[in-house]
Amino acid sequence: MAEKKQHKAGFVNIVGNPNVGKSTLMNQLVGERISIATFKAQTTRHRIMGIVNTDSMQIVFSDTPGVLKPNYKLQESMLAFSESALQDADVLLYVTDVVENPEKNMDFLGKVQKMQIPVLLLINKIDQTNQEGLGNLVDTWHRLLPNAEILPISALNKFGVDLLLKRIYELLPESPPYFDKDQLTDKPARFFVSEIVREKILLYYDKEIPYSVEVSVESFKETERRIDIRAVIYVERESQKGIIIGHQGIALKRVGSESRKSLERFFGKKIFLETYVKVDKDWRSNKHELDLFGYNPE
Repeated sequence: MAEKKQHKAGFVNIVGNPNVGKSTLMNQLVGERISIATFKAQTTRHRIMGIVNTDSMQIVFSDTPGVLKPNYKLQESMLAFSESALQDADVLLYVTDVVENPEKNMDFLGKVQKMQIPVLLLINKIDQTNQEGLGNLVDTWHRLLPNAEILPISALNKFGVDLLLKRIYELLPESPPYFDKDQLTDKPARFFVSEIVREKILLYYDKEIPYSVEVSVESFKETERRIDIRAVIYVERESQKGIIIGHQGIALKRVGSESRKSLERFFGKKIFLETYVKVDKDWRSNKHELDLFGYNPE
């Protein structure tokens, strides 16, 4: 009788500074658009889990907000999500790129240096440098994180991603799966609705507007053929409400239309989406409001 193959499972947490490509990497690893990924910093605000299953393994990936020094309560909560990822990982992926200063956030780096678990240091966007520049970066990171294993990748171009998955599998502990094998994420459907609508706002509005916005799904009714969704876009000031809606509602219609297309691709069903805009002053600094929006990392 053939020997039963061992099963491996574990939590692989992705951390790093804003805008280095963590969400793009997460989406490549999981194979679905689990994290929103735009070119604006601070896109990911929550800790998002994406689950990869095969017969012999289950990897629970966790994408975290970019590490930054907090200026208001929302950013304090985002930093808490990132720091919590250091506590429960079996393997840590520390993502940097060829552009950022390696010593940008030494406080957080100091915590990573003390970790006893395997740390894979991923230098992303290697298509934007040459061999000499990459060699210098590798030397710098060897000095900063001497215990880390360094892998150059290009998440956008999928370079090095298969090799990374192979290495993660080798490092995973033997364990039964933590989640059902058909589960893709720990987040509910409503979460991805709000993330997709927020992604469109990040893409279509300039300056501070996207960072003053939160999206709440008030209604999500699913039938066999379609999903009816009512989403509220919260802003901090009346002037921002006017900008989100736009002249004769054109800007808001565009957000609604593009969101609906993405939601139909994501859920594989027809979507009826209603969007509204409301003012909620200083929601980013109000702990009770942040708790309601799911920013409590406890």
